[in-house]
Amino acid sequence: MSGRQAAADPLAGRTALVTGAGNGLGRAISLCLVENGVHTILVGRDRSKLAAVAAEAYLSAPGLGDPIIETCDVSDSVEVAALADRLGGVEVSILVNNAGIAGPVRPLTEITPEEWDEVFAVNVRSIYLMCHAFLPAMVSRGAGDVINIASVSGKRPLVNRTPYAASKMAVLGLTATLAFETGPSGINVNTLSPGPVDGARMQRNFRLAAELAGTTYEAAEQEFVSRAALGRMVTEREVGLAAVAMLRMPGLCGADIDLSAGMIAR
Repeated sequence: MSGRQAAADPLAGRTALVTGAGNGLGRAISLCLVENGVHTILVGRDRSKLAAVAAEAYLSAPGLGDPIIETCDVSDSVEVAALADRLGGVEVSILVNNAGIAGPVRPLTEITPEEWDEVFAVNVRSIYLMCHAFLPAMVSRGAGDVINIASVSGKRPLVNRTPYAASKMAVLGLTATLAFETGPSGINVNTLSPGPVDGARMQRNFRLAAELAGTTYEAAEQEFVSRAALGRMVTEREVGLAAVAMLRMPGLCGADIDLSAGMIAR
């Protein structure tokens, strides 16, 4: 890449913060951001996992300096405030709210209030807390990007997954409203809604679905992916690349990008 091209790159010289960066989509998004020259702060609960991702990401990116690893329960207001204090000298211009949990796979009437609250704490409250902590500096600078990871499950029925589906629908509503609150200050706020992503979480879901339906793992998986136009799940790397592509679209604000291999088609 020439110096002129680098100067025109909307990602050049920027710093991102990714929650849930220790595995899954957070890992994939972090790797893709670093590949594209974005200094990326890795946030999660397990320092050893974060360190492994950092080593993998920065191995081929020595020009970005040392990785920053921060352990934090992003659903906890005290921990998020402490995180913001520790990063007070860092100009975070990209915030990727990826932290999330799948929650229970049972009928609503069998889900406890504690289980319901935990899903909303991690999937929704964490986004509120992180935006509350890091948006003011973006607004002061008059620029920034927020990508909230939602799901196609927030837009279509997902039997026995009411907390998860409801939490992801809440993320869509939060994002759309926040875009109008901060757009006039130069902040782009968008959601990225993956469909079925090939990985450990979906494998767990298929096992549980098979147990509930009294069928095989293969049948549960096939029933799920058959809803997609491509007849497959998207990959974690595809989600990471989509996040990078969104950041290269300066007019994208208040949008919800489906990446579902055609599971959601309009």
